[in-house]
Amino acid sequence: MNDAIANHHGLVGALGAGLPGLLLQFVMCLVLLAVGVAIYTAATPFRERELLRQGNVAAATLLAGAVVALAFPLAALLATTSSYLDIAVWGTVAIVLQLLTVIVLSHSLRGMMRMIEAGQVAAALPIVAAQLAVGLLNAATMVPV
Repeated sequence: MNDAIANHHGLVGALGAGLPGLLLQFVMCLVLLAVGVAIYTAATPFRERELLRQGNVAAATLLAGAVVALAFPLAALLATTSSYLDIAVWGTVAIVLQLLTVIVLSHSLRGMMRMIEAGQVAAALPIVAAQLAVGLLNAATMVPV
């Protein structure tokens, strides 16, 4: 019986010591993700909210891909560091790299952006693939050697 009580106290102690830090790291990444998505929607050449309200599946696909691509490097940070500074600094760097990808794609694929506004999912898929690929590479750079 005493072993069960000791194990219970050990678990409670471990949760009390680790849970607040874990939650703070998680919230930091959620905030970085929300900021990244907000900047992303401001940086794209069209208005996602309007297109989503209109039921534009191409725009929804593109936005969904961007959210996942932004989340990849943040997830890698959560998996590899417990430093709040690392999460803040490298999370910001990861978001900037993803946003640069969007800016480059937007300028180089203007015709595809018009196709997305017209709801053509076929135009969104290569852009989503590029965003996800950069997100995965970005995440790999966040993992210490």
